[in-house]
Amino acid sequence: MHDISIISMIFTAALALVCLFIILSPLFKWDEYLHVNAKGQDLASTKEALLTTLNEIEFEYKMDKISHADYKNLKKQYETEVASIMKEEEQNVESSVDKELMAEVEKEIEAQMKSYKNKKGEGK
Repeated sequence: MHDISIISMIFTAALALVCLFIILSPLFKWDEYLHVNAKGQDLASTKEALLTTLNEIEFEYKMDKISHADYKNLKKQYETEVASIMKEEEQNVESSVDKELMAEVEKEIEAQMKSYKNKKGEGK
């Protein structure tokens, strides 16, 4: 009979600790420890979700649902995240673009601009 009470006390203590953890876990910032890198996710969908969130924040601010200070903090936070994703996308594009092809395209654009300026000059 004495063994059953020790086992039940251990089980009760474990259950109490689990419940305490579940109740208190929202108070801690777990994303600092469990940060998922955006490279694993689709950057376009992440950027789209962040931009949608920015629009929602703007809408809620205009409807006076959030304070000006909260609006500024949230807007700054999400804009920073969007900017970092855009920089990462730009770096990915730059690394995948053929440098010779890009130089050739730039030369063609310059030639077209010169011919346009010459034609515009003739029309005067």
